[in-house]
Amino acid sequence: MSEPGEEGRAPDPVDWATARRVARFVAGRDPLADSYLAASLQTDFDALTVRAEDLVAGYTGLRAPGHATAAVLDRRDWVESNITSMQALLDPLMQRFGARLAHNPIAPVSRRVAATEMGGLLGYMAKRVLGQYDLLVPDAPGAVNGASTGVPADAVYYVGANILGLEKRFAFRPADFRLWIAIHEVTHRAQFTGVPWMRGYFLGLVREALELVDPDPRTMLRAVSSAVDEVRAGRNPLDEGGLVGLFATPEQRGVLGQVQALMSVLEGHGNVVMDDLGREHVAGQGRMSRVLSQRRQIGGVTGLLHKLLGIEQKMRQYEVGEGFVRGVYDIAGRRAFDAVWEAPENLPTVPELSEPRLWLRRVDAARV
Repeated sequence: MSEPGEEGRAPDPVDWATARRVARFVAGRDPLADSYLAASLQTDFDALTVRAEDLVAGYTGLRAPGHATAAVLDRRDWVESNITSMQALLDPLMQRFGARLAHNPIAPVSRRVAATEMGGLLGYMAKRVLGQYDLLVPDAPGAVNGASTGVPADAVYYVGANILGLEKRFAFRPADFRLWIAIHEVTHRAQFTGVPWMRGYFLGLVREALELVDPDPRTMLRAVSSAVDEVRAGRNPLDEGGLVGLFATPEQRGVLGQVQALMSVLEGHGNVVMDDLGREHVAGQGRMSRVLSQRRQIGGVTGLLHKLLGIEQKMRQYEVGEGFVRGVYDIAGRRAFDAVWEAPENLPTVPELSEPRLWLRRVDAARV
């Protein structure tokens, strides 16, 4: 990924080096990284990730190719990996903005503002995320500006300090809590690699949404000014429409409905699988679920994309998705939900998420 001054290319509108420094500062040091308990994390997750894959495959019928690699990260490694993913995904947008801002005298200031906001959000998430499947870089080892991050390809990440912190605070049994977390992340891997069309479809929708953003410098500067005013007023400027809400016109937002519906289904399905398998295989799952529901935070770069793209938009994404999945189960049985994985056309629309009977009727009619 380019740095300022790379030949033939204008500087990115985000100063990634600053974003990295801010994220590391906000994330802080890992207070439990040197704990004697930390030594068990990699060994445990190596075994528990394999076990979770078998459980998830049996429950969902989705079988991902090969086996996931468990990677226990500290917060700094997590930040590095996710900055790599963000740079890769946002690169076309960065080039468009960079070209328009290349000769703007305010560009250096806006680059630092954008970097500070990006780094602050990543740093905050680094202190909360427990696990992650990074769907953006499954085919190559992580790298930052050409340098390997040391994170293997197609890995399921576990942020060690955060997991140890919750285990200590709530007296969770490590083997059970770690299996429960592994089930959730392995479910997401199964969704994106066990369904042949899913990863390409999702990334296509995200790129389409990013293409809607207007690279006019005046639009960007107005958006930054508006975002600063929102922050001063104690509000998150990304809550009401995210990046698209800041830069795009209302007419350009139709694609977000598709992304909203897809992510609601994937997150809701992940939680249903996690809880159903947890009740059978994880001691203390009920209390773990109550604790995490109070601090629920979508992990990794996907969570950051939710904020940037405004996918959340107060949709109560987890609840809506879980309600849809449970509704299908209750009406037609668990296997009826499998139709979701057959083709993109079978994904529910936003209205169907609240009315699973409508989705069942449409999918059944299409099969006749």
